[in-house]
Amino acid sequence: MSYATPSPSAVLGFDNALLPVGDLAEAAAFYERAGFPVKFRLDEAGIAVLGAGKETPGLLLRVEEGFTHRPPPWPATRLWLEVPDARATARSLAEAGITPLDPPFSTSTGYVVEIADPWGNVIGFTDYLKRPELARN
Repeated sequence: MSYATPSPSAVLGFDNALLPVGDLAEAAAFYERAGFPVKFRLDEAGIAVLGAGKETPGLLLRVEEGFTHRPPPWPATRLWLEVPDARATARSLAEAGITPLDPPFSTSTGYVVEIADPWGNVIGFTDYLKRPELARN
């Protein structure tokens, strides 16, 4: 069996998702409360990489000078991450002092709950409770 060499522009997978923030310490604390461990942090470069499950790619927080808090809602790119149970995640987030944008809502595969950081980055937590065959194991 031979494998074709991918074209130079072929997408091979995710590296990191970059999120602009105004304050690295505040952002790292917010995301740690939301369940993202800090893998490493370089304050002098204004970046921190947060873990996202067992995968190597993570969320990269990058300080943007003059970037201030924005209240939701607004049109924004949304990054959804898989969790075992989005409704349980919503309860955990509330216990950590993070208010979801809306109550968990139903999708064709399960449920989703979204949060926004103080700079307007929207992160969703989705499960596959209605389609467990699609879920990560």
